[in-house]
Amino acid sequence: MKTRTIEYTAGTMKCVGYLALDEKVSGRRPGIVVFPEAFGLNDHARQRAERLAQLGYVALAADLNGGGAVYDDMAKVGPVIQGLYANRADWRARARAALDTLVAQPQVDGQRLAAIGFCFGGTTAVELMRSGAPLAVVATFHAGLLPETPEDAGRSRARLLVCHGAEDPLVKKEAVDTFMAELRRDRVDWQFIHYGNAAHSFTDPAADQRKVPGLAYDRKAESRSWAAMRHLFEEAFA
Repeated sequence: MKTRTIEYTAGTMKCVGYLALDEKVSGRRPGIVVFPEAFGLNDHARQRAERLAQLGYVALAADLNGGGAVYDDMAKVGPVIQGLYANRADWRARARAALDTLVAQPQVDGQRLAAIGFCFGGTTAVELMRSGAPLAVVATFHAGLLPETPEDAGRSRARLLVCHGAEDPLVKKEAVDTFMAELRRDRVDWQFIHYGNAAHSFTDPAADQRKVPGLAYDRKAESRSWAAMRHLFEEAFA
């Protein structure tokens, strides 16, 4: 497997992503953009990209913070997230820049694209989907679910998998219900899986170390959600 950092720009912001692919696989293949948690492009996101490369995909772990910045606590992350929440056009542009960078790789089949994301990265993947980006699949893991913008109606074209902790205290039932109503209205091909006993950040082994209420790693939920994502990729990209 080959991995390397890859520089790209989102507007005026310089980004440093992480590309992973299996050089032994011949021909063009599906490309997957991986959106990390709000903390930034850390080991968690890089390892996911590597796991996708082992499955035969080309994966780009995106840099949403710029400059490859990684934060170590919520106090530093909060203002970054709130700034993007307040400017969703800029947020979506950062996500699209990562997707465009992935598509530009010669090994990527631009007709077979997906986005996955974790926590804030999952929310980012949904924002990219809502923008009308040419994605075949979107998979989210313990994502926040924001209300859509008025212009989003009818633009989501991807098959969607939402992997959600049944005990996640950060995403309220009202947000889930509103999001599901949006998917039904637009007749999106969607799945919403609740994982029993799982809280927020259930895929991240480092979640417990952060000592943030509501964040906890769950090995079963991590394994089952990854398997669900793999199954959807196999269905979409067969």
